[in-house]
Order: sequence, then structure tokens, then C-alpha cells
Amino acid sequence: MLWKEFIQMRRDRLTLIMMTGLPAVQLVLFGYAIQTDVRHLPTVVLDESRTSDSRRLIATIGNTGNFRIVGDVADRHALRNEILAARAAAGLVIPADYARDLRAGRTATAQMIVDAADPQASGAAMSGAQLAAAALSTQIMTEQAGAAPPIEMRVRPWFNPAQRSAIFIVPGVIGVLLTITLTLITSTAIVRERERGTLEQLVVTPIGKTSLMLGKLIPFVLVGYVQMSVVLGLGVLIFKVPIVGSLPMLYAMAIPFMVASLGVGLLISTVAKSQAQAMQLSFFFMLPNILLSGYIFPRVAMPDPAQWIGLALPLTYFLKVLRGILLKGVSLADVWEPTVTLVGIAMLLIAISVRRFRKTIE
Repeated sequence: MLWKEFIQMRRDRLTLIMMTGLPAVQLVLFGYAIQTDVRHLPTVVLDESRTSDSRRLIATIGNTGNFRIVGDVADRHALRNEILAARAAAGLVIPADYARDLRAGRTATAQMIVDAADPQASGAAMSGAQLAAAALSTQIMTEQAGAAPPIEMRVRPWFNPAQRSAIFIVPGVIGVLLTITLTLITSTAIVRERERGTLEQLVVTPIGKTSLMLGKLIPFVLVGYVQMSVVLGLGVLIFKVPIVGSLPMLYAMAIPFMVASLGVGLLISTVAKSQAQAMQLSFFFMLPNILLSGYIFPRVAMPDPAQWIGLALPLTYFLKVLRGILLKGVSLADVWEPTVTLVGIAMLLIAISVRRFRKTIE
């Protein structure tokens, strides 16, 4: 019996590869990608002073490694739009009287506005800004022998000023739960039909293959909406998560994400030969979603290859939509890019699943 099992395992090469190869791949990938030290936060600058002194402060902020200057903005409204659209995680504001106060021997003030929806990233930004200001103050005091600290950096956290982890985590739970349940359920759909011997009956029915796939998806979309509503309700009641934006817009934008998650499950079901293989492949897909999408660890802290992998995951884009609408109250103009990307991913996955299903039954 023991020898028989080894022979069977050797013949089932897909399962053998998943059992031996996937853990090694995941260890290397996640061990390399997951970093808790947040660095290079994308930062925009509103320099109203436009002097050599203000440029020196900008250079000092950029040289800390905590910030990556991605551009200038014309006013505070533009700065807010950059943060709302997630193109920037922080904004440095240097007032017009910064250089005048500095040269007159008065304490010059600057402000660092931080997107505090992610407490881990915002904490690193706030401490980095204050340390940079303190270092520059020390340099100026040494040069001018000033008695008073010449620079004061005022940090202002937006969207989650108390830096509560629950406000950041709970919205992401919606995306994670939808990914887990929808992918797992649909990954066994075609495989279960094949194992039960009912796949041939589906093939000979007059329904088209695209209609068959959509018929398997739509009921689970309704299940996803139920899960989403339950998590949202409990998040508000128990964890006091704010709902700043439009719920109808959030529910509408959840459709492409749920279809994309279901499409991944259907694609897996056309590849796997058994329900056990389907579940293993589903877990292999879900772990990168949880660890590389920005659900727990900030994506800006990850190496570039890990960020590129995250760009292929539907959850990466849905988290931007979720947190943007719930915590920041963004409009459609601020999240149209991740939404369009989700629509494209969903359409691509459904098309590939239909194509593979056709090849399987011929």
C-alpha cells in the first residue's frame, strides 16, 4: 500500500510539484518581498517660498530615504487631489514666509501632511519628517550659532488622525474575504462537475459555453454582496469604521472585483484535475493577494519585483477603491484608474476561462 501511494504520487505530477515546489517559491517570494520598514513614500511638494532655503529643506526631506519626491503641486487643492487619488502618500507644504523667518532669526514652520489611513506608513512618515527637520535645524544652528531651533515641522495626519489599525484593516477584510470565498467556491465548480460525471450533460445542453460560465458566476456575485454588507455593518457597529464616501458607488465598483475573483476560480477549475488540486492552486493564489496587495504591509516598502507582482492582483486595485471611498470619501474621478483596471482583468480572466473550457471538452 505504501509503495502504491508513492507510485500514485509520482504519476500525479501537478500535485507533487505543488507539494514540493510551491512552498519554496512562496518562502523566497514572501521573505524577499515583505518589509515592515516603510521607505520611499511618494511625496508631493507645495513650495510657496521658492527660495534656496526651501529647496534645501526639500532636499533634506528627500535624502532621509523615508520620502520620494514625485512632483510639485500648485496649491493645497491639488495636493489634496494627489493624496485622494493615491498618487502621493504625503505632502510637504512650505509657506511663503519660510525663508524670511529663517533669515530673521525666527522659527520657520513647515508642514507635512500625511495620509494616515495606513498607520504603519503614516507613522514612518511623521517620524521621518520630524527627524529631517531636526537634522536640518542642527546644521543651521551650527552655521549661524542660533539660540532657538530655526525650523519647526508640523505634522498633520489625514483620514485617520488617531492612527487606529482597525480603520485600516477592516475595509481590507472585505476584499480578502471576497477573494478567499469566491475563488475557493468557483475553483471547484468545473472540477466537481467532472468528478461527478455531469460535465458531459452540461456539454450537450443547448446553452453556450459563455452562458454556462456566467450562470455559474452570477449567484456567487449575490453571495459576495451579502458578505460585503455583513462585514461593513459589523465594522461600523463594532470597530467604528467611518463610511465617508458613497456606498452605492462602492457596491457598483465591487462588481468587477468579484467577477475577477470568480474568474480566477474558474480558470483554476479548468486547469486542475481534482478538487484537491483546485484548492491547492487557490491557496497559492490567495497568499500573494493577502501579502503583496497592500492589505497588511505597505506596498511602497516592497522591492520593485514584488510591487510588479502586486500589480497583477485584483485585490491591489480593489483596496484602493475600498479605502478611498470608505475612509477618504473619494469621487469616481479619483478611483477610475483602478476601476478600469479591474474591469480589464475581469474580462480577460473570463475570456481565458471560456477558451480553456472549450479546449477541455473537445
